[in-house]
Amino acid sequence: MNEDAVFRALADASRRRLLDRLHERNGQTLGELCQGLAMTRQAVTKHLGVLEEANLVSWRRQGRERLHFINPVPINEIAERWIGKFDRPRLSALSQLKQSLEGDDHD
Repeated sequence: MNEDAVFRALADASRRRLLDRLHERNGQTLGELCQGLAMTRQAVTKHLGVLEEANLVSWRRQGRERLHFINPVPINEIAERWIGKFDRPRLSALSQLKQSLEGDDHD
């Protein structure tokens, strides 16, 4: 995984909005993704290209159309590496507190 590409892709609000839309309904065409956005088709295509380079979006052909799909794996990998490790000490402290309190209750 290229973390720099993922962070770069997620840094833009328009790309995050596209990911949100795909999360709501996966398998959308370019036309469907453009609906209701204040962006040109070309701008949406360019943003989708950045998301594809970061492996956050994939597509497949269905007839003459390309259906776009979100790939949550890179986001999960970042969450595990960058967010999860900061929660571990707190979770460990809470677990120890729980064990301590439960031990005191049983004495």
